[in-house]
Amino acid sequence: MSTIYNITNVLQRGTLRLFSDWKVTGAENVPPVGPLVIVSNHLSNFDPSLLSCSLPRRMNYLAKDGIFKAVTPLGRWYLRQYGAFPIDRGGADVAAFRWSLRQLQHDAALVVFPEGTRSQSAGMNPAKAGVVSLILRSGAPVLPVGITGTEHLGAFLRVVNPTGKIRVNIGQPFSLPSIEGRPPRELLESMTTDIMHRVCDLIPEEYHGYYARERHTTGRPPSPQPSP
Repeated sequence: MSTIYNITNVLQRGTLRLFSDWKVTGAENVPPVGPLVIVSNHLSNFDPSLLSCSLPRRMNYLAKDGIFKAVTPLGRWYLRQYGAFPIDRGGADVAAFRWSLRQLQHDAALVVFPEGTRSQSAGMNPAKAGVVSLILRSGAPVLPVGITGTEHLGAFLRVVNPTGKIRVNIGQPFSLPSIEGRPPRELLESMTTDIMHRVCDLIPEEYHGYYARERHTTGRPPSPQPSP
């Protein structure tokens, strides 16, 4: 395990305890070993670090390539040591998909934000179906996680001063059914929607965004509200 990863998380947990009201529920739901895809809503640049501090496993994650381009070579080295790999959000990124698949084949835990980018309103945006392709290809179980309270931490430097009430709710792991051959687009989108509804079940309704409207259209029952 990377020394950089460990040191960063020790320091980050210190700032969380010092400056914020940070609470994690459901940590016992995290499988201790084996491949795992963690799916979460995405509110802030702080979210990857928050999940790394909150879940009792080493995390790897995909980060938009713009972050890698915006930092120095030393910064890019640091990001990779922390478990990040760049992804081009403009289209299908074969290199990022293959990297993710390799991590899972080596029993790693991979964080994916299916919305593809941070929400500007705190409400969830429509998710991209690529995460389901990765899950089906790898056969890895899925762990839904809901984050609240980081939407006001927009500036990148706020990672060293996280304030407010921050909640990380971890759901039960589940597996998608195995599919023979190439699944149709409609099935991928249906599975993606189901995954995002499981994330909705872990956050208050005001964070559901697109999926609150989708639930209303389909008649899906509302989520039980998580404890504050």
